[in-house]
Amino acid sequence: MEIKGKDILILGGWGLVGTAICRKLLEYEPKSITIASLTKAQAEEAVAELKPLAKKVKLFAEWGNIFVRSEFKDLSRDEILGNRERRLTLAADVLERTSATSFGHFFLYDMIERRKPNIVIDCVNTATGVAYQDIYSSGLRVLELVKNVKADTPSEDLIVEVEKLLDTLYIPQIVRHVQIIYAAMRDAKTGTYVKVGTSGTGGMGLNIPYTHSEDKPSRVLLSKNCIAGAHSLLLFLMGRTPDAPYVKEVKPATAIAWKRIERGDILKHGKPIPLYGCSTEHAVKLEGTLDTAGGTDCKPLGKNLRGVFIDTGENGTFSPGEFTAITTTGQMEYITPEEIAKTIAWEIEGGNSGHDIIGALDGAVLTSTYRAGVMRTLAIDKMRGMLREESSDPVAFELLGPPRLSKLLYEANLLKQTFDSIDAVIKATPKKISDACLNLIQSDEGLRSRIVSIGIPVLLPDGKSLLKGPIVKVPADPRRSKFAITKESIENWAHNGWVDLRVANMEKWQTRLKLLKSQALAVINDDTSSHTIRDASFWNFDHPLDEGEIVGWIFIEEEKGLRMKS
Repeated sequence: MEIKGKDILILGGWGLVGTAICRKLLEYEPKSITIASLTKAQAEEAVAELKPLAKKVKLFAEWGNIFVRSEFKDLSRDEILGNRERRLTLAADVLERTSATSFGHFFLYDMIERRKPNIVIDCVNTATGVAYQDIYSSGLRVLELVKNVKADTPSEDLIVEVEKLLDTLYIPQIVRHVQIIYAAMRDAKTGTYVKVGTSGTGGMGLNIPYTHSEDKPSRVLLSKNCIAGAHSLLLFLMGRTPDAPYVKEVKPATAIAWKRIERGDILKHGKPIPLYGCSTEHAVKLEGTLDTAGGTDCKPLGKNLRGVFIDTGENGTFSPGEFTAITTTGQMEYITPEEIAKTIAWEIEGGNSGHDIIGALDGAVLTSTYRAGVMRTLAIDKMRGMLREESSDPVAFELLGPPRLSKLLYEANLLKQTFDSIDAVIKATPKKISDACLNLIQSDEGLRSRIVSIGIPVLLPDGKSLLKGPIVKVPADPRRSKFAITKESIENWAHNGWVDLRVANMEKWQTRLKLLKSQALAVINDDTSSHTIRDASFWNFDHPLDEGEIVGWIFIEEEKGLRMKS
């Protein structure tokens, strides 16, 4: 995509890499750049710094936590976790089933919807932000409280810690984050999305010396790797989604430096590190128990730790010795943010930098093969041959899922058994189809049994009566088995996982089969090219229906489940 004249949103635009990318993209004269950062001060500082370089490019500032709803965006994590209502809301936001239409209350969705960027560049260190919430510490606190409390009388402390643990679950957070950004970019018609990811260990292996605990490497650091990998695979899937933007990820596997070199106070979590005085005569005797949180006579000196430092942005502030050690040959080494920015610009404009992770995964994965295509025909023929020797046909087992697949397969099978061909279904009245399917369900106990026993209920033509077995796949909620019945809920459940014998559903089947036939007939009879697979000869309108092929077509046409890449 050409950068000139485009609206660009840079998530994490104040950071080390984000700032370098902003500078680089200004050379291409985009229409606007929106710089999003965690705090207002950061976003506005970045805009002010870039303004002298912007010329005619409009610069906008956005700020807030992109992983939470808009009302929480300016709150610290402690402020959210310190309030019970906020804790439970945060947990529900990532754990509940949320439809695509309800993502609007998330700050990230709202920002993309308002700005409608042509290009989104994501420089946020997502894996660090999620993994460094530290599920291990949270889990250990819960474990300790569980050991010391009776099961029937949980303490208030235990309840609080369990609620905080729910807010720390990694996978639900990264899944929800990708769902939101995909939905937002789809709705905003964003054309290109580039993620600046992380390898988690700066390109080093399990022997990485730099860690955050006595473990080598720490569990928290390895969790960062896990989330980084999970994020890349989710983006890999987004890149295979027809209505998503073009997706690319650049993943530096080394340290990134630097932003500035200065002398002054050394900050930790944004605050100076106070100095303490401790004389040798006040040394703690190593007897009995070592109390790491107290038992010292060290006195604050009223001064802070100061020194010469190199600021590597989100990656840390290092002393000359630390920077020398981490970047020496054979250690983490490093790359400059300007080199990353140049790679990003290449990739956006269609260049091949050779460093797109999504493209690399696409090129490396094994995919469908010619041999498998040949073997598919043999497998289907063998199964159909064996079916002719069977007295019953279990059309679906509900082991593949979703329940909608089983529902559609059984409905198509009912049409095949009652009207045999696509043409016969199209010619009948919806009422006649509904009556015929009901008669078959009533007369064939084995068929009824096979359907309801796999968890697929049968909605009778009156729309008020349901045949169901001991297991029901839709609706489903692990917390309950009772659901309020409304007109809307019945429509939703019937769509997602009930064999629906109502006249309206038979009209829907006729509509889809007419569309299927019209698509096939649109192919000119003497067109013997490789233009299409599903022509009139493929469907054989006057032959028995093929449930699997028809449902596969429905998943492509109605569910928008087309496979983009082979």
